[in-house]
Amino acid sequence: MINDRRKTMVNYLLDYGIVIVLVALMVIFSIASDKFLSASTLFTILRQVAVTGIISVGMTFVMLTGGIDLSVGSIAGVVSVLGAVLMVAGVPIFGAVVICLLLAAGFGFVNGICVNVFNIPPLIGTLGVMTSLRGVAYLISNGVPVYGFDEGFKYFAQGSVGPIPYPVILMAAVFLVGAFILMKTRTGRYIYGVGGNEEASRLSGVGVTKIKYLVYTVSGLLSGLAGLMLLARTNSGQPSAGTGYEMDAITAVVLGGVSIAGGKGNIWLVIVGVVIMGTLSTGMVMNNINDYVQQVIKGIVLVAAVAFAQFSQKVKANNIVV
Repeated sequence: MINDRRKTMVNYLLDYGIVIVLVALMVIFSIASDKFLSASTLFTILRQVAVTGIISVGMTFVMLTGGIDLSVGSIAGVVSVLGAVLMVAGVPIFGAVVICLLLAAGFGFVNGICVNVFNIPPLIGTLGVMTSLRGVAYLISNGVPVYGFDEGFKYFAQGSVGPIPYPVILMAAVFLVGAFILMKTRTGRYIYGVGGNEEASRLSGVGVTKIKYLVYTVSGLLSGLAGLMLLARTNSGQPSAGTGYEMDAITAVVLGGVSIAGGKGNIWLVIVGVVIMGTLSTGMVMNNINDYVQQVIKGIVLVAAVAFAQFSQKVKANNIVV
């Protein structure tokens, strides 16, 4: 009985230790800066991570199937520039948004073609799409930011309902929809199944190819939505927008416990991973930590998260109690 309780406790810590890490970070930064623990700082963190959070939902879908999507930042960048160009050309805001989201979903579908039709490993296929789309963003903009569109669009990222910023509300809505699909629908079960055992899923009648097209298309669509948010936040179409966001999203998803091999993970813990990334960035900025040091720390966090995930799986597989 005692052994069973210990095993349960160890498994609980392995599954939800990420929450303890978040609390520990908040305590540490609160001690380091008396301005950190406040409602304004909390909303600042949530506003800052909204873009990464939205991208992370799409990345969660992809990684649960055992894939990865390195093109998310470039898709966001292309959409940011394209949205600005369209609105400057006189296309109404609604029309520009629809066009951008459709194209973003199309870019995600191209990733699906690379994986399904040409059997290119996701890492290589999405890397190629990432590189190409970054070039497209610079071609469309001639390498300079695009200004001059309707300033009312900025409220998409800068407005709020009471104290809650619009980006935070949108991020919460995206997480809720993502959680519903993954946890309450047949499609969600298929996504987990494909990542857990692709061949068994195929033999069970699951349309593995369709599922892969779906997750990459969703990832592209959400990356496009994040790109529009970046456009509204900066009030200009920046060809460099979204650079590095793929690594932030991957780090947040892995921190949330999603297995890099696929088939395992909880989208609610991905939220915690996203907030941890935001807490780290905000806390380090408030304590005047050098930008280069911040990059080093983020890299260490990613490696540590993957190492912990591997350790956790090993402990569970061997039923070890420490």
